[in-house]
Amino acid sequence: MGPLRYSINITVDGCCDHLAASPDEDLHRHHTENLARADALLLGRVLYEMMEEAWRPPVPAGSRPDWMEPFARTIDAAKKYVVSNTLEQVDWNAELVRGDLGKAVEQIKRESIKGVFVSGVQLPLALAELGLIDEYEFVVHPRIAGRGPRLFEGLAKHVDLKLVDRSELASGAVVMRYAPAS
Repeated sequence: MGPLRYSINITVDGCCDHLAASPDEDLHRHHTENLARADALLLGRVLYEMMEEAWRPPVPAGSRPDWMEPFARTIDAAKKYVVSNTLEQVDWNAELVRGDLGKAVEQIKRESIKGVFVSGVQLPLALAELGLIDEYEFVVHPRIAGRGPRLFEGLAKHVDLKLVDRSELASGAVVMRYAPAS
């Protein structure tokens, strides 16, 4: 059974709006490596639709820098599970996940060897409530947004974490990986 790994970009003040981070080559390389460490991606509807719009080919020539291409190829090729009660169908190498979220994610984890990668805001909140996340990664960008969505808003109970790894990207963003303490 592979682990369920959560990763998200946030600002120093905790904003997790994707527009608040500063994408660069180093950050894209880091996230490409993350995706390559997983057998599949687990996405909520909002993130799935956002990623599909941004990364699904074909993309007009010259619409993004060459250094984004490894990430684009990796996410395009990845198996995707999409948690949604509103979508009728998905494609882009994706499968809908419906019904009991806990049971569905446990099954996906059991079928995984390398692990499953998840990001976003609402779906990870539900997964944290169920105790299903095996690793939390926060890429903290050196920016104060002063606005925007915050992580795990409304979490019913504390999740204690222990630091397992820390590194810094060229931009000054700090990557901190945690495992549940219990």
